[in-house]
Order: sequence, then C-alpha cells, then structure tokens
Amino acid sequence: MTAGSQVHTEESLPIILVDDEKHIRLAAGQTLELGGYDVTALENAEQVQALISDDWPGVLVTDINLPGIDGLELMRRVQAQDPDLPVILITGHGDISMAVSAMRDGAYDFIEKPFSSEWLLDVVRRAVEKRRLTIENRRLRQELELQSSPGPRIIGNTEAVVQMRRLVQTIADAPADILIMGETGTGKDLTARYLHDHSVRRDHNFVAINCGAVPENLIESELFGHEKGAFTDAKARRIGKFEHANGGTLFLDEIESMPVTLQIKLLRVLEERAIERLGSNELIPLDIRIIAATKADLKELSAEGAFREDLYYRLNVVRLDIPSLRQRRDDIPMLFQHFSLLASNQYGRAITPLSAERMHSLMTHDWPGNVRELRNLAERYVLLGESCTFDFDNRPITNGEQGGAMTLPEQVERFEKMLIQADLAQHGGSIKDTLVSLGLPRKTLYDKMKKYGLDKNDYKN
Repeated sequence: MTAGSQVHTEESLPIILVDDEKHIRLAAGQTLELGGYDVTALENAEQVQALISDDWPGVLVTDINLPGIDGLELMRRVQAQDPDLPVILITGHGDISMAVSAMRDGAYDFIEKPFSSEWLLDVVRRAVEKRRLTIENRRLRQELELQSSPGPRIIGNTEAVVQMRRLVQTIADAPADILIMGETGTGKDLTARYLHDHSVRRDHNFVAINCGAVPENLIESELFGHEKGAFTDAKARRIGKFEHANGGTLFLDEIESMPVTLQIKLLRVLEERAIERLGSNELIPLDIRIIAATKADLKELSAEGAFREDLYYRLNVVRLDIPSLRQRRDDIPMLFQHFSLLASNQYGRAITPLSAERMHSLMTHDWPGNVRELRNLAERYVLLGESCTFDFDNRPITNGEQGGAMTLPEQVERFEKMLIQADLAQHGGSIKDTLVSLGLPRKTLYDKMKKYGLDKNDYKN
C-alpha cells in the first residue's frame, strides 16, 4: 500500500488509514483494498496533511489514540484544510463518548473496535459517496461561475500559462496601464478583454482600436474625436475612442504601427489623463486605463527611432508576455477540444474523434499562427470531419523555442503523453474507456497520468 495518486476512478478512490496498531492497520487496509479502494496506510498522523488537497477525492479513517498528533487533532487540522472532508474515527470502548462529541464537531462517523469488515466497508462506502457528491457540486459551481462570468477564459495547464494566469489575476484590478507583448495569434486581444472584465472597470466600456488598421490620416480623429468644422468632412461633433472608453478600458492593438507624431500626443494623454478634440481647446478629463499590445520589440524599435523611447518606458510599467503555442505544446489537446466544442455548439455538428496520428500532427506542428491558427483548424475539422486535411509539413519534434531535435526517450514520452491525451479527449475523460482503448492496466494508466500531469476532468465534454 503506497501513497495514493491524485488521479483516481470511482472504482479506486483513495483512502488514508491511520492506526498505530500494525495488525489493525494491515487487516483494515486489506479489507479496503479488496473493496476496490486505493489505500495509504500510516502508523502516525505526521504525513497526512501533505497527502490531502482541497479537491482530494478520498476519505480519512483514523484511530483516536495515536502517538504525537492524535485522531481528534488530526481531524481538526485536515478539516481546517477542507471542512467537507469525511473523517471516520476508530475508537476503543472507552472512547465512544469522545467519538460522539467529535461527530458534533464535524466527524463523519465512528467505528468501535473490534469491528467487522462489513461494518468498515459500509461506513466507508457512505463516506465516499458523500465525498463524491461534495466534489461534484464544487465542480458544478466552478463551471457555472466560469460560464456566467463575463468575458473569455485563459485556457491551459502548462507552467507558462499558469504563471501568466497568476500575473493576469494579480494585475487585473490594478490601476496601472499595461503593455501586452506576444506573437500574432497568441491571444493579446482576449487577454486585454479578460483584464477589463475582471477589473473594477468591467461595468464600463471596453473599446478596442487596431492602430495598424486605421489610415494614418484618420487615426488621430478616431482616437481624440473632433468638433464640427475641424476639417473639411467634419460635419458634426464626433466622440473619439478615448472619450468612449472613459471610465473603462482603451485597448490599443498593434501600438507599434502608431505614427510617431501621434505617439507624442498619446504620451501626453498617459501623463495628463486628459484630451482635446480636434478643433477644440477644451480639456476633457479622462478616467481610463490603457492596455497596449504589440508583436514587435518596442525597445528595439525605439533604438532605431521608429518608436518613441519615452512612450515605451511609460507603457512598460506593467508588462505581460504571452507565450507562443510552441512554448506551450502540452496545452494543444485541451485547446483543440475547447475550440471543437465551441464550433460544435455554434454549427450544431457532432465532433469526430481525433485520431492519434492527427493529434501527433497537431503536437509537432510549429504553429506560426499560434492559438488563432489552432482555433481555425478546430473549426474546420468540426465542419468537415475526416475530410478536413491537416496540411502540415513532416518535421522532427523539437523542444519548442530551445531548438534542436529531441532525444529518442523524450520523443517517446511526448508521443506516449499525446496518445493518452487523445484517448482521454476521444472518450470524454472516461478512465474506463481509455483503459480499454489503450490496453493498459488501471494502475499503469494512473501512474502515467500522474507523471504527465493529466486530469480526466479536463477532457470531459
């Protein structure tokens, strides 16, 4: 009996059993294992808290009388981590009143020594069912919160995305202007909207303008607005993007394309938080946050004289770098499934399960168009099914941005991980179906999922 994995099926949920009496620990452990549970048997309580997390799906069974940390103190500690965690107490004859009192304090149930295997299994089964319902309700609440929350989601479990998501959540409600840097198609506009929707400005306008898509002779009027008669075609007063975004967020995409003359005026706005419409001398105060985005190296452009250095440093107070898809290849199966589900709902089409060969093509492609390219492919695949072609060049698997071909063991591991991801996605996260499809023993699949950081819940439809 070893420490349980964080990946479990309904048939092998984890149980932590703590008892300093070896014969009880062995007998109860064997009973639970024969009952289909994944048992971690311990003689003291010192290691228990390290094995338990908020979403740990199991049950704690512990003797009251233990050396060091006793069962009641252990119960208090683990329930401080998770108040809903079922704790079953094992008691001697003289501990019954103590156990009854503990149930008033939150213990799930108690078992008096000596106890039968049937009694132990019955109490544990009920506790496990209660835990299952608790976890399920938590996940449903989380899903509802995600579905009802405004704006887009930042999807991915790779370290690069986890770190970015933490930073985004930290700065979302900060008053500072933000500079987002990333390649074309990485999701700079999505990130900007996420920042706005999770800030105190969420009830005001989010206004986006692509500085590279507006003709140079019009962009000043687009941003600042104009008074009637300010120029030949100005037949009426027009509110610009700055004013329209007042109280909210202005997103300046492709900021590197902004004319240098306009960069001077933007710098003034950032410093003074006020604008003048074209043809007016009236200062209009602004309560606004500006998020700028670029795919270029602004520092390099400023050194070349193509971008104002003072504006670069003014924008670069808070900088957010979005990783390319090459830097987060392990997120590709999850992203592809997410975009496929969106397309399936949009077009009313069923999703054809993706073969391992096609998943391999996704994992080894360079993705110059990044997430946008992947989304477009997922949408095409939903519409066309098997007739959709993956027009990728065959190339060796590389280590993303580090370059260089992967070693054979590294390629084998990546391919193995990809196969498991593909099958989990194909079967909607069903461990049972994945076991049958891959022809793996249950424990082997658990071990590999734990090794590769895979969670069946990420693949549920």
